[in-house]
Amino acid sequence: MKIAVTGSIATDHLMHFPGRFAGQLIADQLDKVSLSFLVDDLVVRRGGVAANIAFGMAQLGLRPVLLGAVGADFADYRSWLERHGVDCDSVHVSELAHTARFVCTTDDDLCQIASFYAGAMSEARNIELAPVAARVGGLELVLVSANDPEAMLRHSAECRARGYRFAADPSQQLARMSGEDVRQLIDGAEYLLTNEYERSLLESKVGLTGDQVLDLVTVRVTTLGADGVEITGRGIERIHVPVARDVVADDPTGVGDGFRAGFFAALGWGLGLERAAQVGCLLAALVLETTGPQEYAVKPDIFVKRLADSYGDAVADDVRAHLPA
Repeated sequence: MKIAVTGSIATDHLMHFPGRFAGQLIADQLDKVSLSFLVDDLVVRRGGVAANIAFGMAQLGLRPVLLGAVGADFADYRSWLERHGVDCDSVHVSELAHTARFVCTTDDDLCQIASFYAGAMSEARNIELAPVAARVGGLELVLVSANDPEAMLRHSAECRARGYRFAADPSQQLARMSGEDVRQLIDGAEYLLTNEYERSLLESKVGLTGDQVLDLVTVRVTTLGADGVEITGRGIERIHVPVARDVVADDPTGVGDGFRAGFFAALGWGLGLERAAQVGCLLAALVLETTGPQEYAVKPDIFVKRLADSYGDAVADDVRAHLPA
């Protein structure tokens, strides 16, 4: 399956606070909060929603097309992604701005406080999908993930106009977009992806119930943290997939991106929704067990064994033939 992944491409600056944020917050003083957390670790990693998803898909043997806007400082990052199987030929390089930057501090409870500098990402609104489709011989799915909001709206509108199947994944940008913009983004999507909190926020912003949202999209995928994943949709039975077993958590950054990578890779193999969610959950586990969203590697024999341990031998058998040698 030829998949284009649109969204942010960024550098992650990941820090650790040896304590609990909750212990430093005073409920009746939150309107005056002014805090500085002394951290004990700093790691600089490659990140960004679209880049993380594309990396994960490539780990599973696909060659996704990455679409986003970066600065001239992207050269080393491009080499890394291309070495790992990501098509970067359609990435837009800004002449003015730096590549986006994500700065995140995680505490001992794995709670996070983060900031995101958009930088070159604002130029993603200038990217057109049609030339990309022409270059690669057509697009079977476009993933519209968190990006410059104008770019997200442009990409979903172009998908509708040109008949490209697309997945809407508003993620962090839900907080910034108006209800009307969110509705325009998701209208006609084959897949809508959110976490549990984002699901409620989306329904509140667009003023629709969960059933009414399903009048706009075909399949709705909701990640539930430690409770796994729920899939609902038109004409399908509710599917619930638990998280993978025996996960030793390290760093939650990029876990949702890992799930999306595994989910859409498995759909690209022709597997069904339940199998796709199981593959997504295991890839998310690999991300969770690693510091940084692109520092893991899929080893097929271990991956298949962990699938069998978590979801049964039949699942492992269905996936084995699709993994890269």
